[in-house]
Amino acid sequence: MSGSPATRAAGATDQDAEQLRALGYSSNFERSMSLWENFSLGFTYLSPVVGVYTLFGLCLAAGGPPMFWTYLLIGLGQMLVCLVFCEVVSQFPISGGVYPWARRLVGKRWAWMVGWVYAWALCSSIAGIAVGAGPYMAAMLGYDSHSNATIVIALALIGVSTVLNLSGTKLLARVAMFGFICELVGALLVGGYLLIFERHQPFSVLFNTFDIKIDGSYWPAFLAASLAGLFQYYGFEACGDVAEETPNPGRMIPKTMRMTIYIGGAAAMFACLALILSVPDMQKVLAGQDTDPVTTILANAFGPTGSKLVMAVVMVSFVSCVLSLQAAASRLLFAYARDEMIVGSKLLSRLNGNHVPAFALIVSGVMPAAIVCLGLFMADAVATIVGFAAIGIYVSFQLIVLAALIARAKGWLPSGQFTLGKWGVPVNVAALIYGVGAIVNMVWPRTPDAPWYLNYGMILTTAVVIGAGLVYMLLAKPYDKGHAPAGDAWKISGRQRSGRATGTLTEPA
Repeated sequence: MSGSPATRAAGATDQDAEQLRALGYSSNFERSMSLWENFSLGFTYLSPVVGVYTLFGLCLAAGGPPMFWTYLLIGLGQMLVCLVFCEVVSQFPISGGVYPWARRLVGKRWAWMVGWVYAWALCSSIAGIAVGAGPYMAAMLGYDSHSNATIVIALALIGVSTVLNLSGTKLLARVAMFGFICELVGALLVGGYLLIFERHQPFSVLFNTFDIKIDGSYWPAFLAASLAGLFQYYGFEACGDVAEETPNPGRMIPKTMRMTIYIGGAAAMFACLALILSVPDMQKVLAGQDTDPVTTILANAFGPTGSKLVMAVVMVSFVSCVLSLQAAASRLLFAYARDEMIVGSKLLSRLNGNHVPAFALIVSGVMPAAIVCLGLFMADAVATIVGFAAIGIYVSFQLIVLAALIARAKGWLPSGQFTLGKWGVPVNVAALIYGVGAIVNMVWPRTPDAPWYLNYGMILTTAVVIGAGLVYMLLAKPYDKGHAPAGDAWKISGRQRSGRATGTLTEPA
């Protein structure tokens, strides 16, 4: 395309708008999010620092230093899921992510349930991350953390995130980019310092199980420790949640999704490696005498002042993570409302002067805040609800993976700018097998002496969410109110719906 940069940008925007119209929608979002800004949204949602630091002590105690390898194994499994998503979003770059993808691949009922489960999982995730920030804020400010202070910090964090998100896509992108830079640089600097100056363990410790056994075998302990990786590798789908705010999304978003997995995964593995090798006394951690090895490591390495600076970087990671999660939740609600699939659709589908769904953002703040406030009365209930966060997201993911297989069986051939070609079906099947295995591992009861509701809390909350959704869907039939296209992926196979003459270009995975 000839002409000035502004002319070329305007032409590209027109092509994106034409592609969206061909998919049955129009949008007033600003397409101002660059490739790196879109990637940073997924990266800060995945948040290596938040994921590693939050679960490090628990998973190290459960499986010992070999828990490090779970990040690699789970990362490879989630890359399979990511590749399936890349094919779908490339052909259907519509705001809201998993909901509109499910709508086009299978139909309205399937999409409604995917959106329902994913919405509750996102709200639970926001609440869980906000609550998890409390101890780090306490450490940074130098006071003892307690439940009420943690709740206040969580509510303040959600409030700040809501205000920032309401300010528009450009600010969201800039804050996410700032969070990405801080988190990546912080992880590299802190991890590098620990490896160079504070290494207390040999590299061979990564293969040392310290004779940890459950029923005579190490593998159950390793699977328990794999929760570190399972709770880490999601967030890449958030890149697609803002598809209508990203130029050339059919090409750009599959790329940023994959970047989120391998850059975020590498950062997480590096941070985990540095922490494992810097543990002063591994036996104390495995015996349960040191329940917070991250704080111990940072205090030993950086002293009171230095460790507070590190905690400040960690807090930036928490803020940007909550911001990205809330942005994803609001775009899901917007997409739901635009298709008249939810109560209050007119309000939830309305964009404010900053071109963001203001009412959807407010709801995406109020619901997690309500979950956090339950901690004032029922701490165990909050832990159970927050535990649903990861399992809900994994269930949503596998409903999309299964939807893609159903669509392929009916004749769907992905025709976006990213396709897997002949590898599409094998990767899709492998992603489903991995995902089902991951879900079983997450919900497996591992504390036989604990109350039943703790052992089966994830299964219980998942059953309640899905059951309530099914009852509401069958009685109210919310999926029947809108008239947006649905279940047509295989019907349009073989012809490009984009305005670009791209053919079936296949990018390297």
